[in-house]
Amino acid sequence: MKTITLMTAFIFLSFLNYAQVASKLSSVPDKNKKVLTVETSCGECNFELPGKDCDLAVRIDGKAYFVDGVNIQEYGHPHNKNGFCVAVRQAEVQGEVVNGRFKATYFKLIDTDGNKTK
Repeated sequence: MKTITLMTAFIFLSFLNYAQVASKLSSVPDKNKKVLTVETSCGECNFELPGKDCDLAVRIDGKAYFVDGVNIQEYGHPHNKNGFCVAVRQAEVQGEVVNGRFKATYFKLIDTDGNKTK
């Protein structure tokens, strides 16, 4: 019984944490800011950024930055056929670089057929 209670609490807290991250990201771009089309992928696997885990990154003007505000697994498993660890994708983004990290306020992945997803 104790295990079930702890597992339920963990799952509940995980959903709360996800809701906080997701709520910071806008579903529509800010009309007063420029929308950038960038390359996006796993920073460690494809952009040669330092680290031990697979983390989402964007490349802007040839420079790669880890992304805050979007989780790499929000778009499926990173090691799937078109996952971020396997492929470099395109996305429309808004945000700013702060302390060497891209703070996303808007992020729309462009699927492999050229359509926006999520």
